[in-house]
Amino acid sequence: MVEIQDAFEKLQFKKDKFLSTQRAKPRDRIEKYGPHLVRLPKSAVPEYLNLSPYQQFCWRIMGPIVKNKNLQDENLEKDLLAAHMKIRSEEYLAYVWMSTAIALVVGIIAAIVIGPVLDVILGAGLFLYGSGALVAVLSPVVTYFGLKSSPGMKASSRGKKIDKKLPDAMSFIAAMSSADVNVDMIFKELSKQPLYGEVREEAEWITRDTELLGIDILNALQRAADRTPSEAFRDFIQGVITTSSSGGKLKPYFKSKLKEYQEGRKLVVQQKMETLGMMAESFVTVVVAFPLFLVVIMAIMALMGGMGAGDPIPLLYGIVGIMIPGAQVGFVFIIWLINQD
Repeated sequence: MVEIQDAFEKLQFKKDKFLSTQRAKPRDRIEKYGPHLVRLPKSAVPEYLNLSPYQQFCWRIMGPIVKNKNLQDENLEKDLLAAHMKIRSEEYLAYVWMSTAIALVVGIIAAIVIGPVLDVILGAGLFLYGSGALVAVLSPVVTYFGLKSSPGMKASSRGKKIDKKLPDAMSFIAAMSSADVNVDMIFKELSKQPLYGEVREEAEWITRDTELLGIDILNALQRAADRTPSEAFRDFIQGVITTSSSGGKLKPYFKSKLKEYQEGRKLVVQQKMETLGMMAESFVTVVVAFPLFLVVIMAIMALMGGMGAGDPIPLLYGIVGIMIPGAQVGFVFIIWLINQD
């Protein structure tokens, strides 16, 4: 009887061991199991929207009003998604409204307090009162439209960064496809490469949709195309969807897009070089040659008495100390803007 019980205990142990969840190594997970869902632990929750203390205060005060109005701003929601701002559209509207109300109160207080004080000190009369009223009106208007347009501006900035990194990321994608790697695994590996900046973040969202939300790769790509702020990346994703849906091969498509982006980058670099060449010629003319001729002409006119009784030394100091350094700083700033674009 004891031997039979021992046998059952051994069998139960093997059964529990067989049914228990086994963790696969990263290489085994890719080679044996392929793409699969990744389940979070029971007590874990995804990273939620981390509001600042001020945004939490705005939501507590203005949140009920936003909910009762039931306002749906689809453009704002799209801009928040495109900008990767971790805040819901309702919470952001509450933040905008509360900030506008505070700006209105501050503007009114400033108009009431600062106007009379400056009137007593400077004696400017109605002009200062008018300026105070203008401040009271403009403060909430500037605050509202500035905060409301902020997500769109951030999304546009992200789009430019994606366009800048897309040719490099396309080289990685084309190399992965040459090794016959699946599309979902290509974007998963791309999401691990910090070298590609904002393109990596787009790939992270695609991987999140497929592995955590259980969305198939084509629908995940469509969602990425809908929310991305980059027209070039949207065109690329739409091409992947169309090619996969029509039964075409993605490897030639990736190679053609790589060639297209490389040619586009060469054209952009060539245009920048031409612009920098023109700026160099302008720099020599405006900053180097023109001040030298001006100084020489002024010196000759001073010697010949053509400047009357005026002393040319202060004017020469102004040219050397203000005009020439100012022109140099201006050219450096313009060249920096060109490189940023």
